[in-house]
Amino acid sequence: MKKLKIILLLTAVIGMVSGQLYAQDESAGAPEVKKKQYAKNTFDSYAILSSQTVMVPNKGTLVMDIQHRFGTLKNGRKDAFGIFAPSNIRLGLEYVPIKNLMVGTGLTKERMQWDLNAKYAILKQTKDFAMPVSVSYYVNMVMDLRDISNFKYGSDRLSYYHELMIACKVHDKFSVQVAPSISHFNSVEAFVNSNGDIQNKMKNTHLAISVIGRVKVSQKTGIIAGYNQPLTKHYTNNPHPNITLGIETSTSSHSFQIFAGNYYGIVPQSDAVFNQNDYNMVGQFLVGFNIIRLWSF
Repeated sequence: MKKLKIILLLTAVIGMVSGQLYAQDESAGAPEVKKKQYAKNTFDSYAILSSQTVMVPNKGTLVMDIQHRFGTLKNGRKDAFGIFAPSNIRLGLEYVPIKNLMVGTGLTKERMQWDLNAKYAILKQTKDFAMPVSVSYYVNMVMDLRDISNFKYGSDRLSYYHELMIACKVHDKFSVQVAPSISHFNSVEAFVNSNGDIQNKMKNTHLAISVIGRVKVSQKTGIIAGYNQPLTKHYTNNPHPNITLGIETSTSSHSFQIFAGNYYGIVPQSDAVFNQNDYNMVGQFLVGFNIIRLWSF
């Protein structure tokens, strides 16, 4: 009986030791799962210059933005190089209700345009470049609030904009983004041609592509630049490309950008379709600035 107890005790000890060794072997043989590390601060703001960026703030963030464009330089000292010329301004509010989704609204002085917008971060760049780019999608709907006498039908007030942004943080100090876009206006200006037929001056749908970049020169300051190229050829009044160059200073809760470019509009489809300022003429450039403030809740 005593021998039986000793045998049972030895069996239990051997079983425990074997189990520990097996668990250690399993742990040693299991591949280590690395948590994805995403590239941070591809851009310091959700928007720079006249363009959106791939950035979507953290969930619970409220954003207020003031976008201002002075007049062009063409009148020189008469209006202080556009500072006292008629200006354009947009006041906007955006909020991030869930991760990766930002929704917002804004009102622009030019043609009293009221916009509803949304942006969703689809992909995020990883630090090891396993995912080499970040991708976000932006969409808006804009209503022209001018008097109804400016329109034949109520639906003529509406326009839409879609943009797919593809960005890469190439280096800690350099980021670049390419973004194809589609603009659509329910109604565009028309004229009577030589045959007596009514013909639109422009097409209702417009394609464009933009490139923006940022180079950090210090922890809080960067040089920002952008170019927007129209792709659609219209019957008349073809829009001009936009070239913009500026400086941005930012912290975790705000961004201030000042720049020069040839876009007077602020609503993206208005800029893309109706810009008649020629970047080859210095007098058709203007100064603009953006102030963006964030609160976290």
